[in-house]
Amino acid sequence: MEHREHVLLQATHGSNRHIVSEHYGPIGQGRKVYIQAALHADETPAMLVATLLRRHLAALETANRLKDEIVLVAVANPPGLSQYVMGALSGRFELGSGRNYNRNFPVHHLEIAQKIEGALGQDIDRNREVVRSAWGECLTAWDPVDEYTSLQRRLMLLAHDADVVLDLHCSREATMHLYTGEEVWSEVEPLSRYLGAQVSLLANDSQGYSFDEALCLLWTHLQRRFGDLFPIPNGTVAVTVEHRGQRDVSYEVAERDAAAIIEYLTHRGAIEGTPSPLPPLLNPATPLSGSEQFFARSAGILVHRVAVGSHVQSGQALFDIVDPLSGETTTLNSNTTGVLYMRREIRYVKPGDPLGRVSGPVPIRTGKLLGA
Repeated sequence: MEHREHVLLQATHGSNRHIVSEHYGPIGQGRKVYIQAALHADETPAMLVATLLRRHLAALETANRLKDEIVLVAVANPPGLSQYVMGALSGRFELGSGRNYNRNFPVHHLEIAQKIEGALGQDIDRNREVVRSAWGECLTAWDPVDEYTSLQRRLMLLAHDADVVLDLHCSREATMHLYTGEEVWSEVEPLSRYLGAQVSLLANDSQGYSFDEALCLLWTHLQRRFGDLFPIPNGTVAVTVEHRGQRDVSYEVAERDAAAIIEYLTHRGAIEGTPSPLPPLLNPATPLSGSEQFFARSAGILVHRVAVGSHVQSGQALFDIVDPLSGETTTLNSNTTGVLYMRREIRYVKPGDPLGRVSGPVPIRTGKLLGA
């Protein structure tokens, strides 16, 4: 294993931070897998999965079973880990600006298109390398203006030339679920099976430009521009994995998730060996635009009426909001038949607060599909 430290742009005097990447297997010799955890810094279940993955990767490297380079970043957001408000870790947003750490990653498709025009041919593998080389040049030339953009640039540099990218997260209170692109779903489906994901949400462009989406979307743009003349591959299979809720931290659960990721990488051929048989797909993939989102209409005590991971029917009661002064109860019902895959962890709400989401097979939303 090769240990590397990547210094971020200094935020203020005496606050130098860096990203640590661990490189396993044949470094720089072919295919590459990139895994990072807790881009939203308070996602501790993801960090524990990454910690246990390290043990697997070290043992596999010793056994000479790693066929691809595998890069692990167990702590993807050191700046966010420094943000405490009255004793509570707050890692989803940069507190100074309110920016979400997993939104608005750059997609340099216009700049890259200009660089590669005239260099593409009929060899799809060579075209992949041409794109990655131009992408690396764009990222290297990108001049970050603050620690936030410095973090974005560094993570993109580590991941842009990977064949597989697994971005490990968690939600508030949730069942195992994942997000990925429609174009790469066939390659992600085995991961959903091994992880036992209850919900797999697909979108090519949610307009949120999360880390995984930015990595996939570049290739989609280039396919649209050049695909009639030159073969452009799906260069990166990128997935956001939501390891349940923030309180779902245990060795047993994290080890199952780490083992499932190892099985998936073995299935793909990144690790030598025979993978376990594919488990059943628990539920078909659904469009992200088909997920119904629920918001509080009044202030009050939030009472959840359905457990996360439950299959719900249209018309079923999901949430009660109880007014503590009058005792009046407002009930919110589902308009969708699907799976309640995440819900709010705080039990007092005010108008507009998000309450939860139910997956659905039919698109019902347009525009920006990811929340704040």
